[in-house]
Parts: sequence; C-alpha cells; structure tokens
Amino acid sequence: MAHYASERHRHHLFLLPSKRIRTAKKQKRSRRCWSEQPNSPKTNLKDDSHMNNVLDSPLLVFTFSFIAFWFSANVGAFFRKKLRPMEPNQREDFGVLQGSALTLLSLLIGFTFSMAISRYDQRKMYEEAEANAIGTEYVRADVLPAADAASARELLKRYLDQRVLFYTTRNVQQLRQIDANAVQLQSELWSAVEARAVTQPTPITGLALSGMNDVLNSQGYTQAAWWNRIPFEAWVLLTAIAMGCNLLVGYGAHQTSTLLLLVLPLAASVSFFLIADIDSPRGGLVRVQPQNLVSLAQTLHAH
Repeated sequence: MAHYASERHRHHLFLLPSKRIRTAKKQKRSRRCWSEQPNSPKTNLKDDSHMNNVLDSPLLVFTFSFIAFWFSANVGAFFRKKLRPMEPNQREDFGVLQGSALTLLSLLIGFTFSMAISRYDQRKMYEEAEANAIGTEYVRADVLPAADAASARELLKRYLDQRVLFYTTRNVQQLRQIDANAVQLQSELWSAVEARAVTQPTPITGLALSGMNDVLNSQGYTQAAWWNRIPFEAWVLLTAIAMGCNLLVGYGAHQTSTLLLLVLPLAASVSFFLIADIDSPRGGLVRVQPQNLVSLAQTLHAH
C-alpha cells in the first residue's frame, strides 16, 4: 500500500498544471463526500464494534475459556466412570487419537498467536508511518508562503496531539470526540495546502500537497490495522477444538484427579488470554505505545 501511495504521489507531482488543478478539485469533492456520508468510514471511526466485544476483555476470555475447558474435562471424566473400561488395544488407539488432537490444538494455538503478533506488529509499523508522514509534511510546509506555512504547521501540531490521544485513550466517549476532532482537522489541513496548489499549481506546491496526502492516508491505514482482528469464527473453532481435547483428556485419565484435570484447561486458558490481549488494540495490557508520535510532538512543540 505504501508503494502504491508513493507511486500515486510521484504521478501527481509531475502532472501538467491543468491536470493538477482538476485532480485537486476531484480530491476536494471526494473529501466533501466523505464528510457528508453518515455511514462512511471517516465519520464512523468512533463506531469501533470491537469496543463492546468480549474479545476486547482478555480477562473475560480467560475466565470463560477456563470454565469451559474445565467443564469439558470433567464431562470426559464423568463418561469414563459411566462407560465400561477400555480394553488395552482400545486404550492404545485412544492414546493415538488423544495425542493427535492435542498436537492439532497446539498447532492451532501457535498459528493464532502468530496472527495476533503480526497484527500487533502492523499496528506498530503504521504508528511509525504516521509520525514520519506528519514530520515530513511539517518540514515541507516551508515551500508554502509564510502565512500558509504557519497555519499548516499549527494545524499539524493540533492534529498530532489528537493522534497521540487516539492511541492512549480507553474511554469510548473521549474516543468519539477525538475522532470528530481528527476529521475536522483533516479537512482544515487539506484546505490549507489545496488552496495554494490550485492557485499556484507548481511542482513545489505539489510536493506539499502530496505530503499532506501521506498524512491523511497514514491515518486511514492505521484505522484499518486496528480493525484487522482475528476473526470471531476462528475463535469459535479454536474453542471447540480445545473443549474436545479437554474432554478426551478427562475421558482418558486412569483416575480422577482434580489437579490433573486443571493442568490442560489452565494452560489453554492462559494461551487464549495472551492471544486476546495482544490482538486487542485498546483493551489488552500489551498495547502499541505512540512513542514516535510522542517524540515528534515534543520536538515540534519545543519550536
């Protein structure tokens, strides 16, 4: 996506003046349409459906999974007592089945953990990309007239503060206000550079316009990364397989032991907790910290 964006920016930079003006007007109309559509992603950043999802609470995931897995193990132990004992050859076959099921569960947990880690790394990457885009555009504002440059820099500082708050807040009401402020500032930022690009369509002003496009695109990429979660269907499948494995462990135990029937449920529940914690952008303990954005904000506000 970043490569595509850079190619688009280079293409825009070397357009003929008349084409650049038409392109800028189209982008302005497009951005106006975004703000007028009630169901557009730009205005619905606040409607993060995952905020009210149980998967955003790793402790609830741990509690639910532990109870479900422990119950499954005890159900298996109950059937072992009610049914006739297995013959030696049957127990050998059952051992193969049990081992295969546990191996499958461990592989699926590993793959799911890898999915969560990749999504966490993606969120970190886009946080860095946002900081780079804002910092670059702050420098490129020098190509604008003094009054326009000062206005653009002030708007970029305010926008940067809102982006930092986006990463740090957990309050739903505050997040809605942050998103509304960000949308308003995006419109003002684009207008600040677009007016000069239309009246003076030169490659230099096109450079500032493309930099602002990077700033706005980077926010969209970040939001897409935050919405990119492990599918709920994958959680359901993983939970069903884990419950089946616990049932097999309880059924295959030679004797009923409370401690033995707690080992696998506890281990699987801790794994689920860790996966849910890393996969949740806002509800977990492991979260992306806006280190690059905070560092940039401190630098810009110091000037």
